[in-house]
Amino acid sequence: MAEQATRRPGGTRAEGPRLLPWTTQDGHPCYLSTDGQGYLANLADNIEAIQLGMGEDLLEYARDAVAPDAKVLSATEYRWLARRLTEALSDALRVADSRGQRLPAPEEGDRGGLTP
Repeated sequence: MAEQATRRPGGTRAEGPRLLPWTTQDGHPCYLSTDGQGYLANLADNIEAIQLGMGEDLLEYARDAVAPDAKVLSATEYRWLARRLTEALSDALRVADSRGQRLPAPEEGDRGGLTP
């Protein structure tokens, strides 16, 4: 599980290590100590955008592949599709986790614009 950012007084999150959209060769998470600026932070933002875009393209392909009038794929082709979808989901969850850690914590009593 990813590290949690420390909280500042007043409920906002302190700048802390950012979960990057890639892992080590052993599959361990990589973190960057950053203020959100700089070359590596921008590179991570761009890679996240590419990963999400590729996931959207893959999802479109998968929807076409399982449509009622679609050509039946071989077991190998379905296995390939399942592996790529698994990778895309993993990337999307990592991006969501990374971005969620960088969101400011809600203020006490703040319901995000929702009324009771």
